[in-house]
Amino acid sequence: MKNIIIILAFFTLISCGEKEKLAEEIVLEEVNNSLKLTDEELKTFDLSTVVLQERTITKNLKLNGELNVPPQNLVSISSALGGYVKSTKLLPGMFVRKGEVLAVIEDNQFIQLQQDYLTTKTQLVNAEAEYHRQKDLNLNKASSDKVYLQAEADYKTLLISKSSLEQKLKLITIDPNKVSVANIRESISIYAPFNGYVSDIFVNIGKYISPNDVLLELINLSDLYLKLKVFEQDLDAIEIGQSVTVYTNSKPDKKYEAELIQIGKSFSADRAVAVYAKLKEVDPKLIPGMYMNAEITVPENKTKALPEESVVSFEGKDYVFEILDSNTFEMIEVQVGNSGNGWLEIKNAATLQDKKIAERGAYALLMALKNKGEE
Repeated sequence: MKNIIIILAFFTLISCGEKEKLAEEIVLEEVNNSLKLTDEELKTFDLSTVVLQERTITKNLKLNGELNVPPQNLVSISSALGGYVKSTKLLPGMFVRKGEVLAVIEDNQFIQLQQDYLTTKTQLVNAEAEYHRQKDLNLNKASSDKVYLQAEADYKTLLISKSSLEQKLKLITIDPNKVSVANIRESISIYAPFNGYVSDIFVNIGKYISPNDVLLELINLSDLYLKLKVFEQDLDAIEIGQSVTVYTNSKPDKKYEAELIQIGKSFSADRAVAVYAKLKEVDPKLIPGMYMNAEITVPENKTKALPEESVVSFEGKDYVFEILDSNTFEMIEVQVGNSGNGWLEIKNAATLQDKKIAERGAYALLMALKNKGEE
């Protein structure tokens, strides 16, 4: 029985000791948020005070994305008819102007096409004359309807053939009006459709290409745009026409101006929407596929704020120091929001209403509080 009493007394002492220790820790934790300085200590602090103020803080929305060009600015160059590459002097990265020769292709079928065109033109002259002759004869009942209709069919068939051959010649950049017996060509030239850069080349001299083969790719950088990712919570902050500041990781000080031109209408798996910003200037150093950063400045409504200098961070949380009297300070946790122009939005502003807050010297107060806590 005595043993039982002793054991109970032992556990009672332990329990009481743990409660006292826990209570002591709670008191210490509460005390550690308060700081009292002597007059001598206070002289070493260059303190200034501030109260909550209404401020219009601009939200700086930071995004990232990839440069690209619209489909009409990236062209795969091919030949309408097959042939052998006779010449090309291009290299990837070279700049070409609209109308400049990109490559020369040669093949016997180009000769045959011009021959067919000239032959058809000659036949058409005779067929037209015969058609008009038979028409007059038929009107005078000197020719049968059958002969007249056959002459008309032959004439119109040759008209169709001539028109078709003209379009084929235009496809291979040969002007039908300049085709004659004296200047039949065995080669054709492929021209640049716009000013741009050669992004890739897939042929060499002597290689045979079919109409399905791509000779090279041209890219026009005049309409570079940036595809950005905006998450759902930030969608309300953006709108078409907003200015966007763009920069690369390697040169963050070099800024490019862009304009928001399109906002996507569907979410990705990570609840983000694609938005598109068009760059306002052309820089050959910017290449499609390049990763870039972007910032959109969004004006916010008026909000309660404090100077950034008055808010200190410790162990992942943000605090301010309330001035209770000339020598006593209390550290209060705050939730901060957007920042701009040296001011921070305070989301739990109600807890600081009408309170005097330390501005200059807040960090020194934090160091003093932590040093006293370690003593």
